[in-house]
Amino acid sequence: MRILVVEDDKKVASFLDKGLREEGYSVDVAHDGTDGLMKAHVHEYDLLLLDIMLPGKSGLEIVRDLRSKEKTVPVLLLTARDAREDVVLGLDAGADDYLTKPFGFDELLARIRALLRRGGASRPDRLLYDDVELDRVKHVALRAGRRLDLTPKEFQLLEFFMLNPERVVRRTELLEKVWDLNFDPMSNVVDVHVGHVRRKLRETGSDPLLQTVRGVGYLFQKGETE
Repeated sequence: MRILVVEDDKKVASFLDKGLREEGYSVDVAHDGTDGLMKAHVHEYDLLLLDIMLPGKSGLEIVRDLRSKEKTVPVLLLTARDAREDVVLGLDAGADDYLTKPFGFDELLARIRALLRRGGASRPDRLLYDDVELDRVKHVALRAGRRLDLTPKEFQLLEFFMLNPERVVRRTELLEKVWDLNFDPMSNVVDVHVGHVRRKLRETGSDPLLQTVRGVGYLFQKGETE
C-alpha cells in the first residue's frame, strides 16, 4: 500500500518515512502543501498523512481541493495540541481522522490500519487468487495454507500483482506503484525482487503463477508457465 506524507518538519517527515517503510508501506514525502497536492492528484495513494500547518497550501486546503475533485483517498490529519478549531474544520472538509502531536508510532499505525479497513469495497482487507491469500492489514501472505516468508517489499509486489491478476504489468508501473518517486529506473532491483517472490511461490505450490513476459513485464496468472 502506498502512503503520501505531507509534513514540513523534515525530522518528523523522515521519522514517518522510515517507520512506515519498515512496516512494509511504500512512502512518498512532500515538505509543502503545493507539492503535496500535486502528488495527491498525479499519483494513486491508499492514504494521505497531512500536517495541517504547511507552507504553500495548508492541510485543510489540500483536503478541500481533493474532495471537490471527488478524490476519496482516506486522509489522516496531523495537528498541534492547541489546534482544535482546525481539526473541526478539517473533519468538516472531508478528512477521515486526526492525530495530535506528539503521538506514539503504534497509535499512528493503528489509525492507519483502521482507515484502510474503512476504505470500502475498492480496498478489501483480504485478496484471493487461486490458492494464494493475502491479508493486507496484518501483512500476512499464505499459499495453500502455508505462510510465505516475504520481506515488506516482496509483500508489496505480491499485493500489486494480486490486485492486477491476468494482465501484463510493466516494469515501469511497478517502479511507480511499489517503489518511491526517486527510485533509479536503471536499477535491476525490480527484477531481483520479482525473482524472489516467484521462488517463494514455487516453494509452496506447483504452479509458479508469476511469469515473465520478455521485453514487456510480468504476468500473474494460473496455468501458463514461462
